[in-house]
Amino acid sequence: MAATLDFPNKACFVQRPVIELSNVDLTLGSGAARVHVLKNISLNIRRGEAIGLVGPSGSGKSTLLMTLAGLERPDSGKVVIDDRDLTALDEDALARFRGEKIGIVFQSFQLIPTMTALENVAVPLELAGRRDAFERAAAELETVGLGARLSHYPGQLSGGEQQRVALARALAPDPVILAADEPTGNLDFETGGAIIDLILAQKSKRNATLVLVTHDASLAARCDRTVRLRSGRLQSAPMDAT
Repeated sequence: MAATLDFPNKACFVQRPVIELSNVDLTLGSGAARVHVLKNISLNIRRGEAIGLVGPSGSGKSTLLMTLAGLERPDSGKVVIDDRDLTALDEDALARFRGEKIGIVFQSFQLIPTMTALENVAVPLELAGRRDAFERAAAELETVGLGARLSHYPGQLSGGEQQRVALARALAPDPVILAADEPTGNLDFETGGAIIDLILAQKSKRNATLVLVTHDASLAARCDRTVRLRSGRLQSAPMDAT
């Protein structure tokens, strides 16, 4: 009888990365203002991994984050997220994919001032065709501790509360990728620490992949791995491809 192979430890098989960047180059601006921002970036990130993206100002951190989030298109190379090649999608398909798979938290909150907290979270879901948009939004605001502030406008909320609304908006579609660009940059130390605690807790609860841009080495150290950029190039080795 032919021998059979037994694989008792299936964890030995490494998952395909959820983020794959291959030889990504990106130039912004034109003429004398043209700047080569990202230079031959190749990087793999596992599902559920938390990455701290660090480097000096102007090193390309935020641009790299926006590129893997589908908000910037590279001049060359490939950006594959959850097995979809973003560089092959047209603008409409890319917007749909981003709305379903990628949640983004910005330093400046990016809330619509004429909408309540509930509307800021619900409207993107509604535009994406979610019939339960407002119910989902209310549940996410409860999750981030703002269940009693649904009807408040951004101008009636503190900075920390506004960032919680932004986080609820990012989490509401249950994204595969959570991209956070200096999410504590406009907050005091204590409030920023609470926001990071919340981001990391929700990332773990949902098995999402977190890419966190930060200047704070102590925040980056809380991630599973630190990726360093300098002058648009990776200074630390990417994940092994095995």
